[in-house]
Amino acid sequence: MDTIILTKEQISRVLNMDDVIESVEEAYKMFSDNKVILPPVLSFDIEKYHGEIDIKSGYDLVDEVVGVKIASGYANNYENYGISNGQATIILVDVKNGVPLAIMEGGLITDMRTGAAGAVSAKYLARKSSKKVAIIGTGIIARWELKALARVFELEDVFVWGRSEEKAKQYVKDMKKEIPLNYTTFVDIEECVSQADIIITTTSSKKALIQSEWVKPGTHLACIGADMPGKQELETKLFGKSKIIVDSVNQCVERGEVQHAIRNGLVLERDLIEMGEVILGYKQGRESDEDITIFDSTGLSIQDITTAKKVISVLKDNRDVLAVNLI
Repeated sequence: MDTIILTKEQISRVLNMDDVIESVEEAYKMFSDNKVILPPVLSFDIEKYHGEIDIKSGYDLVDEVVGVKIASGYANNYENYGISNGQATIILVDVKNGVPLAIMEGGLITDMRTGAAGAVSAKYLARKSSKKVAIIGTGIIARWELKALARVFELEDVFVWGRSEEKAKQYVKDMKKEIPLNYTTFVDIEECVSQADIIITTTSSKKALIQSEWVKPGTHLACIGADMPGKQELETKLFGKSKIIVDSVNQCVERGEVQHAIRNGLVLERDLIEMGEVILGYKQGRESDEDITIFDSTGLSIQDITTAKKVISVLKDNRDVLAVNLI
């Protein structure tokens, strides 16, 4: 049996955001329908080199595939080595015989499926009339979040805040070329978020950036940045007046944005709702236009698996064009 080897460039030629959004929705449904087994995430904090390495894996019980992703984030990669700060490799293995079906660059899939996660949450939890989005952070994930959200909502205004005013302006300059909307950068984060219908946070902050009183009724927040113990982007008090939806209860309690509210007793674990449960109709998300909804995303390996499977599926019709490497 052949193992497919895929580069980032090959993946980029066949994978589009609409397919990724569909794959992420499917992942959430599979997870909440107990069609996948996800072991705990294995994480290494590499302080010496200002980085972290995470190993996420999952067993897709439907297609009988095991997927493993080794992903890393290094703050100084670009500066020191001229390479992306985020690196990842995904391996898909056939459980019937242990043969690797594919080994592929995982950075692009990770970025796109993370962007799609915020969009999926907004699709099911934000008010349908939402037109104004606040993007907190200016990195690569902040870019994919907007690209994905623009596929789901007819946006009008994009409010941007970053720690670096220069980077915020560069974000706007770059994104305007791809998504022509009305952009405004803010030095004051309160001004940025208080006007928004949807707020997407994408930073690696370890202290609250957004205060509870800044968030107006009816707002939807997608919290993407907090994916390890200690990270935090929201004041915990906000959870006390919001409806909370998570990608995984177990993961979010340990490493998600909600970890602090759980620890402080503001939220009980039994009150958390999984995104898949909302998509499947098992539980209700937003109940009124006045609800504040919070989606806590830590990232599930099944998202990588469903998206990687989509790549392989599309490749079946494009193998001649891409000259796929086989071993």
